[in-house]
Amino acid sequence: MAKHVRTGWSSGITRIALAALIVELATGFVITLAPFHPAVEWSVLLHTAVGLLAVAPITWYLVRHWQDYRRYNLSDVVLLGYVGALALLVCALSGLVVTWQGLFGLRMSPAWRNVHLWSTVAALAASLPHGLLVYFRDRSPVKRPPVRRLVGWSAGAGALALIFAAGCALLYPGPRYDNAFPDDYSFVYGPDRPFAPSLAVTSTGGAFDADSLAGSRTCGSARCHSQILEEWLPSAHRYAAQDPLFQKVQSVMAEQNGPESTRYCGGCHDPISLFSGSKNLFTDALTNAPGYHEGVSCLACHSIRETDLQGNANYVMTQPPAYLWQWQETGAGKLLSDFLIRTYPAQHRQLSKRMFKAPEYCAACHKQFIDQEVNRVGWVQLQNQYDNWKASHWFVDGQPERTIECRECHMPLVESQDPARGDAVDYNRSPDDRRHRSHRFIAANSLVPAMLQLEGWQEQVRLTEEWLKGTFEIPEIRDKWRDGPVVAMSLEGPPQVSPGDDVRLRLVLTANKVGHDFPTGPLDIIQSWVELHVYGPDGEEIFSSGTRDERHFIAPGSFLFKAEPVDQYGNLIDRHNLWEMVGVRYRRALFPGYSDVVEYLVDCPSTVAPAAERPQGPADSASRTFELPAPARPGELRVEAKLLYRKVDQFLINFLLGEDAGLTAPVVEMNRVELRIPVVERTAALPPADGAAPAAGGGR
Repeated sequence: MAKHVRTGWSSGITRIALAALIVELATGFVITLAPFHPAVEWSVLLHTAVGLLAVAPITWYLVRHWQDYRRYNLSDVVLLGYVGALALLVCALSGLVVTWQGLFGLRMSPAWRNVHLWSTVAALAASLPHGLLVYFRDRSPVKRPPVRRLVGWSAGAGALALIFAAGCALLYPGPRYDNAFPDDYSFVYGPDRPFAPSLAVTSTGGAFDADSLAGSRTCGSARCHSQILEEWLPSAHRYAAQDPLFQKVQSVMAEQNGPESTRYCGGCHDPISLFSGSKNLFTDALTNAPGYHEGVSCLACHSIRETDLQGNANYVMTQPPAYLWQWQETGAGKLLSDFLIRTYPAQHRQLSKRMFKAPEYCAACHKQFIDQEVNRVGWVQLQNQYDNWKASHWFVDGQPERTIECRECHMPLVESQDPARGDAVDYNRSPDDRRHRSHRFIAANSLVPAMLQLEGWQEQVRLTEEWLKGTFEIPEIRDKWRDGPVVAMSLEGPPQVSPGDDVRLRLVLTANKVGHDFPTGPLDIIQSWVELHVYGPDGEEIFSSGTRDERHFIAPGSFLFKAEPVDQYGNLIDRHNLWEMVGVRYRRALFPGYSDVVEYLVDCPSTVAPAAERPQGPADSASRTFELPAPARPGELRVEAKLLYRKVDQFLINFLLGEDAGLTAPVVEMNRVELRIPVVERTAALPPADGAAPAAGGGR
């Protein structure tokens, strides 16, 4: 009877169906077990194409085969056939879902991929013994030649498929990288340290093609990481190399010490330029290097595999293999590249590591020092956010529920439609969390995004100002972070004064919710200072400190948080020429949780008339935030103190960009407090005017 059925060993539909299944098995075996390789990627494409084309003939074969044998009594052979057919249908259905998600979905479901894989195993486990039992139970010599031809036909199809994939990989293996230093590359620090004085190295010890670490925009296609790309575009990581001030400082360094010396900056500011060998002899590459518009790109950050707490970019950079057509931003190549990343994600997942979530990862760049190789004298510590944080009360060893890490502040969780949402489970997150870590890296720089007018810079500036004012909300750490301003202020003075008295004022500043020193970063250029005004009853100003002149310079004698580094001859480092630094002659900053005090002595003019109707008593000391100064009431002095911040001091801006540029750094008011002091007639019973009674509140 078997030779008369429509799905026998020699039928055309059987040959087509079995050949397609063998092709799918062969390519699926390669996809599942072989390492990442262009031939495997071509196998994914071939597997998908053949699978789509084979759905109809395989379904038709199963229907016809069931019609041929449905009247048979249930036996082990028939049962295996039903199991195999059911598993094959599940495999086909899951394959269609996986293909749809790969082409049109936001992200690939691991569950559907596993269903597709294990249904294939189940179909093979049932169908193979099903066919063998049928073959060996029927020993008709008439049957054997068709079976041999069928097996040969199918095996040939599978082999041809693998040969086709390998041939395609030879014709187009994906992007080709030229991992070689330029012919004129200067190994001034020795051939074994090509990137010195930066401590950054590559996993091979050699150069990496610039294209292999660039192309961040390709990560943000419509169905990929578009939300994260939007966040990154105006961020400090993106403009790290493009920053005009950085470029000017780097040019001065190159002119003074040779362009090779700028490799010191490259590991953190422009790794693409560093590892491609562009920081070399004097060429346009210093200001128009590969990666100039990307700074710390997506791949430059996500391809780091080892970090060291020494700082100065002490990390190991790897070169991730590229997917086929990976750098195409539009067209069929982009569609296929995205499809491969979703359906064959093993290599892409290597770009996400647990180490990226640890503060030690940030420390590679957020610790900096100068040593003899740079300043020709000796070792000097520069900015050091990591050790500040590690020594502060924000770090509690072994207690993550009490510790606040770098990413919790600077990469807070945001509502997400990105494929990376919920990509890892933290101690306070569930696996289905529909959020991701913001890649804006909000901190304190509102100058450069506005200068460059990068995409989304207005929102970046707005959030930066909120951050500096302490109004930036981070719900995930609300229970262990502080409320109020970043730096709390308390203004104290005498309970009352008389005309002609000396008025002693005391301002206490406390680092309220800063994870490291405040200010932090290059304190030779950052300025945070107190602006204080004392107004009489008629609103006239009788004292001021911390004001700026028409050229935006802060008045001498103002209370200022900053550092004054010096070179080996004692000269002030005021052009961010840190390569000459050997020490610091002055440094003032707030350690987390600690306070600093500034005192003022103000003359109460004898012309201030006391208010006879105002009762004597404690000062009206409520601390407030004002949009505009409120006048003092009759018979009282009003004292107003503001904490201001700007990223770059005016002298450096003028030196680097020229005073004619008319540029000044935005000044952000971080906090403001007020104190009102009654003015009374002097009497014998009146306590001394410089009494130490407190007269101020804490913050906003």
